[in-house]
Amino acid sequence: MAITAPRALAPTRVDADRSPAPPTRRRRSKVGLVVRIVLAAVTAVVMAFPLWIMLTTAFSGQQTFDATVSVVPREFSLDNFSRVLDAWPVGLWFGNSVVITVITTVLTVVVSVLAGYAFAKLVFPAKNVLFLVMLATMMIPTQAILVPQFRIVNGLGLIGTFWAVIIPGAAATFGIFLARQFMLAIPNELMEAAKLDGAGSLRIFWSIVLPLCKPLLAVLTLLALMYQWNDFLWPLIALKDPDLYTLPIGLQFLQGQYQTDYGALMAMTLIAVAPLVVLFLAFQRFFVQGLATTGIR
Repeated sequence: MAITAPRALAPTRVDADRSPAPPTRRRRSKVGLVVRIVLAAVTAVVMAFPLWIMLTTAFSGQQTFDATVSVVPREFSLDNFSRVLDAWPVGLWFGNSVVITVITTVLTVVVSVLAGYAFAKLVFPAKNVLFLVMLATMMIPTQAILVPQFRIVNGLGLIGTFWAVIIPGAAATFGIFLARQFMLAIPNELMEAAKLDGAGSLRIFWSIVLPLCKPLLAVLTLLALMYQWNDFLWPLIALKDPDLYTLPIGLQFLQGQYQTDYGALMAMTLIAVAPLVVLFLAFQRFFVQGLATTGIR
């Protein structure tokens, strides 16, 4: 009995899908990866270069516009920080910034989350109309409301106090919008199940909605903190006493009309910027996750 050789089986679709990619495609993917890495590196260098110049100027004492300026500091010195701390109450201004920023950030996060929950999950008359009117206020420039805002705060007798800065910043339209968009993605079935168990709106918010909003809370906290920490115009108007000034206002005292000590200016700028950089580096994972999961529906 003759034994015939087995016939070669035709490649199936699964085998075809598992076949290695052509060399041309692999080369293109490697080239694309290299290009993306180079672009990311160049962008990082461009973004970090001003920060590096600020660091070298603050710690070396050299003038920014001096002909002998060097990207790499030739010596390490703390003279710029000594001059700033001896000439101006930087510690007092730093403390004022911390107090105003912390209180305003807490109020902003609380108001944004509660209002976002109401607009996303509660039912009440003219909800959509009120939300659209609130969004329309984002198109009004801040400078356009300074005069009426000053008259209101002055009528309340708050001018010259921290509350003149804290109360107007306690509610942020963008924060409410961000909270609403995030909470729209939370399934309504979870809240309906809680209602069947007898839970009210506040209990549902505290026990179900709020634990799911950790990425949102991180984003709102960092955004509100950065905005309030860097705010300059309104605190300059509302805080009349120099002992109540914040760091952004204090920076203006280092800019002279005819001559500016850029070493001292960069030293104080570093003091103002360092807390934000540290906070962002510490919580960047939550910040990126919150922005990624906050969809626009």
